[in-house]
Amino acid sequence: MSENTTFNTQHQQLRTQLQQLEAALRDAGLWGALPPSEQAMASTMPFMFDTLQIEEWLQWVFVPRLHALMDGGLPLPGECSVQPLAEHQWNERALERHQAALHVLVQIDATLSGKAAG
Repeated sequence: MSENTTFNTQHQQLRTQLQQLEAALRDAGLWGALPPSEQAMASTMPFMFDTLQIEEWLQWVFVPRLHALMDGGLPLPGECSVQPLAEHQWNERALERHQAALHVLVQIDATLSGKAAG
């Protein structure tokens, strides 16, 4: 398989997974209607964990950033491990409705890391 074919396949797969993530977050009631404040978005902490919940970061930073990278033909992150953080935060808040989103995050992590999802 050529590098371009692998690139296109990864992008198609990732776009589908991002759509599935949005659907799972919506179904779980974790997709917000209003964006976070400019102050919250100005956080310099990883995952903006000091100002955003993980679902807000996924919706307003992670998903748009990955789409922008693909749209711009820019390299995607070579390693990704978002699912463990999401699981930790959602378990900490006793959110049981997040299982579908976690399943999709496992797949996204695997796609970006070049590994097969289990």
